[in-house]
Amino acid sequence: MKPSGVITITTDFGHKGPFAAVMKGVILHRYPDAKIVDLTHDIPAQWPPEAGFWVSRSYRYFPSGTVHLAIVDPGVGTERDILVAHCDGHAFMAPDNGLLAQLFGLFDAPQVYRLDVACLGLPEPSATFHGRDIFAPAAAALASGSKTAADIGTPTTEWTPGWVDEPVVSPGSVSGVIVTVDNFGNLISNIDASSIGEYTEPVAELAGRTIPLRRTYGRVRPGEYLALVNSFDVVEVARAQGSAAEGLGSTRGAPLVVRDVG
Repeated sequence: MKPSGVITITTDFGHKGPFAAVMKGVILHRYPDAKIVDLTHDIPAQWPPEAGFWVSRSYRYFPSGTVHLAIVDPGVGTERDILVAHCDGHAFMAPDNGLLAQLFGLFDAPQVYRLDVACLGLPEPSATFHGRDIFAPAAAALASGSKTAADIGTPTTEWTPGWVDEPVVSPGSVSGVIVTVDNFGNLISNIDASSIGEYTEPVAELAGRTIPLRRTYGRVRPGEYLALVNSFDVVEVARAQGSAAEGLGSTRGAPLVVRDVG
């Protein structure tokens, strides 16, 4: 991988306190030319599946050679490992807690390494802020090209599986789950558009309702529900000029089924 100098950061830190900014400071101290992009810091606390979902759906919009740093880390300070990987010309780093499992499932043979912190020559890290003390220095080294994943890790073919099952495809239906809820109250699932591409009359079933698929939000009257394939090529359930999450009382983890009734 030829580094691009770009680093994306995904966390559950939120926007209270200096935590994300301090990580950026450490990166810039070690690699002043880094181009840092906040993917999101609004991942629900201690919920790795959503971070993995957004990283795996977003990385391809960045230049080849980008380092994607994702930290949702309930096990910080314990014996959990840190993974560094090369996939599709990009580098990824995250705790080994299932966060990257969805991404790895996209490739036949992802190059995955377990980080050897000793290879970075760092001071003793704190027990509660590995983002600052380990992840940020490692990301700077990868993005600058001073280190590769092979320089700072040992190869592995084992990692923690994802927390959310992959969709189940059956004749005429696909069963998935709501992974995240966006700022508009849209319920975003892990069902790919490709899995329903041959359907002639698809409907979504969620919270006891049968909801038709439409092309875009304006194809129903205000207050009505619809399902659609969104800009990240997954099925979501929305409410025109309203919140589907509030109206249906659904949130992440809710089962969603898309059927072809045509």
